[in-house]
Amino acid sequence: MASYAYLFKYIIIGDTGVGKSCLLLQFTDKRFRHDHDLTIGVEFGTRLMNVDNELIKLQIWDTAGQESFRSITRSYYRGATGALLVYDISRRDSFNHVSRWLKEARQYSNPDMVIMLVGNKCDLDRREVSYEEGADFARENGLVFQETSAKTAQNVEETFVGTAKKISENIRAGVFDLRNEAHGIKIGTPPQLANHKQLPTSTFDKLGSRGCCN
Repeated sequence: MASYAYLFKYIIIGDTGVGKSCLLLQFTDKRFRHDHDLTIGVEFGTRLMNVDNELIKLQIWDTAGQESFRSITRSYYRGATGALLVYDISRRDSFNHVSRWLKEARQYSNPDMVIMLVGNKCDLDRREVSYEEGADFARENGLVFQETSAKTAQNVEETFVGTAKKISENIRAGVFDLRNEAHGIKIGTPPQLANHKQLPTSTFDKLGSRGCCN
């Protein structure tokens, strides 16, 4: 088993069909699926990555967007240190619901969780939400912001890495009590990064039905 400096737990939230599962699959496996089966419950993926010269393991939980699964989703907030709040730039309704998702995330998560607002499907021509609207909402609510395309992989890497960098900055600033894993951070065994020219492979596991844009 590969060693790592820290394990960060992430949760991906947002409406059904915004591309949450696609973002996870693109990040962990570097591939895109065109089918649109809905996520049932949660899906799980992991990947090791170099962040600020430390090997970090990301443990990522992709949640179902349907209202019937909200109670399950809420149970995953508490153990997460990072969240990707995703909307579809071609669907105004998914952006309108972002404030509700954010309120819920802050209600059920630890107060220091890093939240990245993600406008997905920026490869599409039929845009209903401008970049400026997303950026403004993020700025007003203290979030990090990125537009992505799970299909073309545009900014997908940057989204997960950017969230991890912010968490790492918070660790160095002493924000977290690392003796308490309830923050979603676990201390690992740091490897000698000089010996890692290539990062280990990732995994994408199914807990429920895997779908593309959920």
